Amino acid sequence: MRITVVGSGYVGLVTGACLSDLGFKVVCLDKDESKIRVLQDGEVPIYEPGLKEMLSRNRADGRIRFTSNYTEAIEHGDIIVIAVGTPASEDGSADLGHVLSVASSIGRHLKSFKLVVNKSTVPVGTADKVRAAISHELVQRGMLPDLFDVVSNPEFLKEGAAIDDFMRPDRIVVGIDEGLHHARSKRMMGDLYASFNRHHARTVWMDVRSAELTKYAANAMLATRISFMNEIANLADVLGADVDHIRRGIGADNRIGHSFLYAGCGYGGSCFPKDTQALVSTARAHGQQMAVVSATEQVNERQKMILIDRLMQCMGADLSGRKIAVWGLAFKPNTDDMREAPSRVVIGQLLMRGATVCAYDPVAAQEAFHALHFDFAGNTKPLERLTMVANEMQALEGADALLIMTEWKHFHNPDFSAMKALMRTALILDGRNLYNPEALCDLGIAYQGVGRRNHLAQTVSFERPVHDLMEDLSVLD
Repeated sequence: MRITVVGSGYVGLVTGACLSDLGFKVVCLDKDESKIRVLQDGEVPIYEPGLKEMLSRNRADGRIRFTSNYTEAIEHGDIIVIAVGTPASEDGSADLGHVLSVASSIGRHLKSFKLVVNKSTVPVGTADKVRAAISHELVQRGMLPDLFDVVSNPEFLKEGAAIDDFMRPDRIVVGIDEGLHHARSKRMMGDLYASFNRHHARTVWMDVRSAELTKYAANAMLATRISFMNEIANLADVLGADVDHIRRGIGADNRIGHSFLYAGCGYGGSCFPKDTQALVSTARAHGQQMAVVSATEQVNERQKMILIDRLMQCMGADLSGRKIAVWGLAFKPNTDDMREAPSRVVIGQLLMRGATVCAYDPVAAQEAFHALHFDFAGNTKPLERLTMVANEMQALEGADALLIMTEWKHFHNPDFSAMKALMRTALILDGRNLYNPEALCDLGIAYQGVGRRNHLAQTVSFERPVHDLMEDLSVLD
């Protein structure tokens, strides 16, 4: 079989690269000619570990190529994978404009049977709309309206680990409806994923609507676990408990497990925020409420302010004259994705409150620059107090506090003595709970994580005026 992947964004490139690595002949189609030129030149427009090397290897071996020519691409593929974006509309619903535009283009170029695979994250009923759009174009051309089939095959890729997720899936969800082409479509999808089912059956077969809803349900469940732990962490702060101990205690219950129980400063990215909103919107459109998912969203929006709240408890609402270091900008490590990143909220608040911000991220600095300029559109003057630096230690020079926003691995074991020497005030507000609070207390560093803190932070940082904090920290020096 030959594969055409429509859309050369995150999901499309990873899907195309991995399928070509399995030996399929793949064409990646995108209407953005500048992006296609970048890919043809051997570069990759996104950051994902291992992706550039995989694309380069398969491009050299002739298994993958890139084009903006619809006629060529649609003719190539026996299977056509739709992997374009579904951004959130103003009301929170998924915008299907790109998906349906691709469907219409397929219908305008279709000459023989094709299996159309929806891999974009789409609300329930989208396959019906894709089917209708293709059929309409075929009828306009005087062709049979059922010269294709549409199946749902949602992606479950984590940014930063997407290649491993694709090549070592824990499950493959495929939705196929009964109909004229059911047996043929199931055989083709079985052949597509045969490599992953040789030793253990990983494909979960279901109807199309169930497959479409499965993707949203999975992301909503994971987002809910995160927001639940963030609420537990905030309560732990008030009660003097340690959320890391709590996480271990409840994660040991095999009914709960350890995954997605890490408290922090909120989730971001292209999936959880958009997909929870779309699920709530879909339910509302059908007269239903998603109370738990709505609460998950509300908790997450509040959680993005948790480090700002801690900082203001320490230094007051006016941060003029304060220099704040920020480690990490991307919403998670191993990506440069700034979509819905908590750092955007935090840096925006710091700048609007008068602080000078010195930030470091190993790969996301450029994306962060563009994202923050978008956030401050029409009033970019506060950005004059923002500096992006070349390494994390440089960001600490003269800093009144360090805020940690992303858990990059090389942040895990820094030289704390050197950090303390560089900072004006030895205060760390950790939005990812990377460090041992008591070990930092022994070094004279006030440490406040999310749901855990050391004695210095507990007795000094957030319950007394800022001048007292500075006095105590200077004594510890």
